[in-house]
Amino acid sequence: MARSSKGELIVGLDIGTTKICVVVGEVQDDQVDIIGVGIHPSIGLRRGVVVNIENTVHSIRKAVEEAEMIAGCDISSVYVGIAGSHIKGFNSHGLIPIKHREIRKDDIHRVVDAARAVHIPPDQEIIHILPQEFIVDDQDGIQDPLGMTGVRLEARVHIVTGSATSVHNIVKCCNRAGVEVQDVVLEPLASARAVLTHEEMELGVGLLDIGGGTSDLAVFLEGTIKHTFVLGLGGNNLTNDLSIGLRTPLHEAEMLKEKYGCALATMIDKDQVIEVPSVGGRSSRKLSRRVMGEILEPRIEEMLSLINQELMNSSYKDIITAGVVMTGGTSLLVHVVEMAEQIFDLPVRIGLPREIGGVTDIVNAPQCATGVGLVKYGIKSDPIGRFRGKDERLLGSAARRMRAWFRNML
Repeated sequence: MARSSKGELIVGLDIGTTKICVVVGEVQDDQVDIIGVGIHPSIGLRRGVVVNIENTVHSIRKAVEEAEMIAGCDISSVYVGIAGSHIKGFNSHGLIPIKHREIRKDDIHRVVDAARAVHIPPDQEIIHILPQEFIVDDQDGIQDPLGMTGVRLEARVHIVTGSATSVHNIVKCCNRAGVEVQDVVLEPLASARAVLTHEEMELGVGLLDIGGGTSDLAVFLEGTIKHTFVLGLGGNNLTNDLSIGLRTPLHEAEMLKEKYGCALATMIDKDQVIEVPSVGGRSSRKLSRRVMGEILEPRIEEMLSLINQELMNSSYKDIITAGVVMTGGTSLLVHVVEMAEQIFDLPVRIGLPREIGGVTDIVNAPQCATGVGLVKYGIKSDPIGRFRGKDERLLGSAARRMRAWFRNML
């Protein structure tokens, strides 16, 4: 389906652990205008996984209604983001002989099928098959082998899988909220569409999306994805630490984190005092803001150090010459960029949605990167599979994903 008709609406639905974000984009020739946004607290998810269907449906419905009101339209279908510790990513390789010396469409389909012929646990389903490069005989780095001549064709792909139960629960919640799912998209892959530049993706960059329940890492080089990783720690861990350390309710701890949070305690004036609400009806207390920083700093350091260790273990640390781009609400903590630069020993910046028009003042924040990225993903993707049936498996959509990718490549 063409995605360039003027006035066409594409909707991204970011189902996060702490918030549901709906972004409505209008395609105007080559320009994307954001015309509506709906944000509602997420109730019913834990670490990106649905734990309460009814609460999740309610949260999605409220966010959709808000976006519909602002955009002045009815939302019937969405591109939905998925994250969580159940997400797995790995690289695979396929090789076939070329039947007619000249590479045809069916040769490309066959080599990708060969690359995906790997064992996947029965409780996992394929979410993405992302071609990285093709190799014709011994010539590598080929993005489009169609029409080339050779005797052997190889493909390197990145395969992303997720828990079948988790994926279907998300689709079920969307359907019960009154919207169809056009595609399920890995959230850091969507965020990359919104915040990364072409030069960064070519040179080598790491995208770190720190959400409420998880921290998602994606590594890009030469314009393609090379590595994905999900850490089961996120902004909610910081909130929980504050709640315990300051003996304050969770919702108060979240507000304190957003207003006074700082990643480096030594950068806080020791004489600065904040008011901390107490539990059980007790009166509020006054504490040094540095105490709050001393609670947050070790947890943030732990999270970033684990991500850095993953980069080193995967041997991808040396290829991200362009550094690390951080998104998600936690990236707004004061001095978190400085801490990240110290730990990664790389340049770090905050990723904001780019190359968009419309209500940019609303979505110009790292916590909206995934929603905007889902809209951009939808612009360049064909609708592949509408998951209406409660028993329909997403595995069957993998072939449709490859056909859609191939049409876009041509």
